[in-house]
Amino acid sequence: MSLRIHALYHVDFEELSYIKQWADSQDHSITVTRFYKNDSLPAQDSFDWLVIMGGPMGVHDETEFPWLVDEKHFIQQSIDAGKTVIGVCLGAQLVADRLGAKVAPSGVKEIGWMPIQLTKQGLTHPLLKDLPKEAFTVFHWHGDGFECPQNATPIATSKAWANQGFIYQTPKHAELDTWVIGWQCHFEVTAKSMVDMVAPGQAYIQDAKVDYPDSVQAPDEILELGNNYIEDNNAWLSTMLDNLAK
Repeated sequence: MSLRIHALYHVDFEELSYIKQWADSQDHSITVTRFYKNDSLPAQDSFDWLVIMGGPMGVHDETEFPWLVDEKHFIQQSIDAGKTVIGVCLGAQLVADRLGAKVAPSGVKEIGWMPIQLTKQGLTHPLLKDLPKEAFTVFHWHGDGFECPQNATPIATSKAWANQGFIYQTPKHAELDTWVIGWQCHFEVTAKSMVDMVAPGQAYIQDAKVDYPDSVQAPDEILELGNNYIEDNNAWLSTMLDNLAK
């Protein structure tokens, strides 16, 4: 069955990336709202999946980015309507916020390729059944973090931040077998999108590395390590998306 996927973009350098490759290979359609271009939001009946991408702003920065008010309302409507919702980094934080969880600075910045480990619940969840059972390396870029929302399943943790992901299912839509999933990390990065993300953030990364030398990698190191890990990350993401689509 062909899916109608709608994506929310907050900046021009964080796009669907590998998610678009996967969707194209499955003949799924994609529409996009670019908040930084003041695009309008679609009707709820015009899409099946909502994918919320990352960005440098925080979930509480509504004064600087007033469209966050409309976006939060739209995300809440999508969850309530029983849509499949996927949140990436900021996107996951926005979903967590809508589910009533606290989102705030985590006390540490994670930027670069570092390991996460599935929780006991994550190891047995059907959406994650083909992910590694031991710690595996993913791409991080965040300073804020979320608490696990009430009634959601915590699915991953890291050395620096306990809540790296969650899965939630709206009780009234359980029969639809649709899911809400949020990840702090970026499985979706490709070689091109990694360059697009790192290029405008080099000064930010260098400054962050001074304060957090154990959890922030230098820009050149991030790009070099990506050669080792991107293919696996995309394969794991493809597996999760296949499981969601089933």
